[in-house]
Amino acid sequence: MSPDLITQLPRVDALFDYYAERFGKQQTPYRNHVYRLVNLVAAQRPLDEEEREALEIAAFFHDAGIWLAGTFDYLQPSARLAEHYLEEQQLDHHRAIVRAMILNHHKISRYHNDPANLAEVFRRADWMDVSLGLMRFGVPMARVRLIKRAFPNAGFHRLLLKLSGQQLLSQPWRPLPMLRR
Repeated sequence: MSPDLITQLPRVDALFDYYAERFGKQQTPYRNHVYRLVNLVAAQRPLDEEEREALEIAAFFHDAGIWLAGTFDYLQPSARLAEHYLEEQQLDHHRAIVRAMILNHHKISRYHNDPANLAEVFRRADWMDVSLGLMRFGVPMARVRLIKRAFPNAGFHRLLLKLSGQQLLSQPWRPLPMLRR
């Protein structure tokens, strides 16, 4: 585990450039969330080149359905967007793990029994970020703070609260459709 932060993700940045109009003013908050996730995964375990490539793709697309599919019930749409991208880029060999990371990142319980599984590590990273570091899964608070300073919230959590409120008002019987057990 390197003390250096991951500050450049060319594939992620190219995707953000491509979809800039769709994200609008919310691009910086989401981009910083994606960078925090990648760094929080790397803080939990080393990544080889193949895993990092899959992680970057899953990280970009994991919540992207909010903006690119226009829905707060975004897990399946986000997975489909990622699968389309993987197919276009001839990266189908990442399909299973990217899909697992996206579809299970809001899972409340552990994803399978292997704590080193990339989908489980990604799930924990998202919970760390959404909980503002209250949940850390063994990552030192100093590391979480370093990541948060490098990639500030920029209104991301406020955006989540706003979207959750809109969902509650429009479909009170499904207040958080993306949560999984």
